[in-house]
Amino acid sequence: MGSRWCDHWVPFAWPQPTHTLPRMADFLQVSTATPTRDQAVDLARTAVAERLAAGAQIVGPVTSAFWHDGVFGTGEEWQLLLKTTRARYPELEAHLLKHHPWRNPEIAAVAIEAGSKGCLDWIAANTGPVE
Repeated sequence: MGSRWCDHWVPFAWPQPTHTLPRMADFLQVSTATPTRDQAVDLARTAVAERLAAGAQIVGPVTSAFWHDGVFGTGEEWQLLLKTTRARYPELEAHLLKHHPWRNPEIAAVAIEAGSKGCLDWIAANTGPVE
């Protein structure tokens, strides 16, 4: 019989990264929603201009179902997604609360668990103090 495949087994070592990524938990995607597209655009523009977020996307219209003041409802909203760092989150949240058209808007942050080095570097580079 010929040799078996395992007789020629060569151990494999995964290549080690040549760069160090920032901790993934340092990056967040923050979401909120507004009643109109223009309000979402205004929030996105001001947050990004002040470098509270590196960028933003506006999705919509979306249909929402919710409880508000004890009443069940549905409605059309525009979702706003912002990319930021954990360090800038408190200022971004304060900005959204101050300029949001609703008195108690949903603002939720989710940790970015993985991302390309280029994307994470871009978020980090564009969420610093305005120079």
